[in-house]
Amino acid sequence: MVQETRLFDPNSGSTRSMRGKEEAHDYRYFPDPDLVPLVISADWVERTEKELPELPAVKRQRFITQFGLSEYDAEVLTAARSLANYFEETAAFAHNPKAAANWVMGEVTRALNDNGLTIDSCPVAPRRLADLLHLIDKGTISNNIAKKVFELMWQSDKEPAAIVEEQGMSQVSDSGAIEAAIDQILAANQGQVEEFRSGKDKVFGFFVGQVMKAMKGKANPAVVNDLLLKKLKA
Repeated sequence: MVQETRLFDPNSGSTRSMRGKEEAHDYRYFPDPDLVPLVISADWVERTEKELPELPAVKRQRFITQFGLSEYDAEVLTAARSLANYFEETAAFAHNPKAAANWVMGEVTRALNDNGLTIDSCPVAPRRLADLLHLIDKGTISNNIAKKVFELMWQSDKEPAAIVEEQGMSQVSDSGAIEAAIDQILAANQGQVEEFRSGKDKVFGFFVGQVMKAMKGKANPAVVNDLLLKKLKA
């Protein structure tokens, strides 16, 4: 056997010779008289295995399987145990794992970074973040309004529903009010109306933006899109 030091190439998965060694002492192989034998019992190994927390690789795979997350999302959320715990608690209360993951990786992480905090010091508890997600799911507020509510939650100790009520931020789903705003926008932008009807579909985004602006961002986007499309195609 050739005595040598070899390098591992991760790209090819192979090793190659780096330098040769003449004798065993070149490797500094020698007995250490101060080291005593280390004996580990099978009971100790079994007990230690049971006491170990869920390891990152196992947790990542569980997040993918249990919550339907992508590999990327699962990897980000398991980068730290405290972050994984925060997400999992939020998801348990919200019953919407994907939305919980998006908010934890997005608004929560951004706010933590902006304020130089760790997830352990997050002023918005998982339960309250879940309550905010419930308001979005029920259509009480839009996702954009929810971001404003989250900012106020960060600064206070108030429940998201209380903030929405105090600030008058509830989403408008009344088709009559939305239709009236649409009629005004279409009447004031006949040129764009003709463009849309001539096949320029991209103009639709312009109308959506104008309606949302007129209603101060409170209009239900789904209702706006539906009514606007019907009127433009009428």
